[in-house]
Amino acid sequence: MEPGAPTQKNFPGDLQKEADYPTWMVSSLTTILVVTISGDIFGNLLVITSVFRNKKLRKAGNAFVVSLAVADLLVACYPYPLVLLAIFNRGWKMGHIHCQLSGFFMGLSVISSVFNITGIAVNRYCYICHRSCYSRLFSNTSTILYVGLVWTLALAAILPNLFVGSLRYDPRVFSCTFSQSVSSLYTLTIVIFHFFLPISVVSFCYLRIWMTVLNIRHRVRLARTVQVQTWPYSIHSFITMFVVFVLFAVCWGPLNIIGLLVALSPRLEASIPHWFFVSSYFMAYFNSCLNAVVYGALNKNFRREYKRIVLNIFQMT
Repeated sequence: MEPGAPTQKNFPGDLQKEADYPTWMVSSLTTILVVTISGDIFGNLLVITSVFRNKKLRKAGNAFVVSLAVADLLVACYPYPLVLLAIFNRGWKMGHIHCQLSGFFMGLSVISSVFNITGIAVNRYCYICHRSCYSRLFSNTSTILYVGLVWTLALAAILPNLFVGSLRYDPRVFSCTFSQSVSSLYTLTIVIFHFFLPISVVSFCYLRIWMTVLNIRHRVRLARTVQVQTWPYSIHSFITMFVVFVLFAVCWGPLNIIGLLVALSPRLEASIPHWFFVSSYFMAYFNSCLNAVVYGALNKNFRREYKRIVLNIFQMT
């Protein structure tokens, strides 16, 4: 295990442990976190408000989008500010209870995000590839139940952390977070069933969607009398959610790969470069503020509603 990493035996004392970083690195991590928190709160509030205000966005499938925004807001309102305080204090000074709660809500947010992204992909897959049964599978009522299931599964996945003692302060990233070396079996389960398996399902869904879209385009070219309006789904909306998935996989992939390696061979933890470990964490944190930007950049309905909301805010002030 890398020097300075917490262990079960000395965990309470490690709450006060300082990370020996140069000033420029502490400033960089602080800047990343401040930008992440600000963008997360403002952007995801825009997303939620846009969906409820705009009739074109008030679709059953966008319930997962709102749920994903709530998951991102969760970390911006509690765990991330505590990480920021730990950076300012050069150690954890908020006590053991806040440490456990911070790690718990961070894990809940991450796993629910994975499941929400999976829900979005399955929803788009059914809409495009199984149009005839979509209305039965994704009525307003059933979609709300699916969203409830997402959070229930995420809660069930994160609860064992409270019993295996895997939520600990890591001075390398100033965070109370999931310790990958506590239980190899639990880490392996989390990484496989709550990251790689959902990512595989999402990849399958988007691959089938791409194949269907390309097939439709081919048929449209062959029969010029067919209008583009016969396409069952907006290609721009599909691309938007695909980009959200890719960014999530890229941002959280390195940290989950580290977890997989540590679970398979705990001795490998000491050989993981310090800079790569820290970068993986803060890159994963940064992902929570990106989705709102993607929606605004690639979806005209979200972009228009963003402008209306911001203009209303300026008029009120």
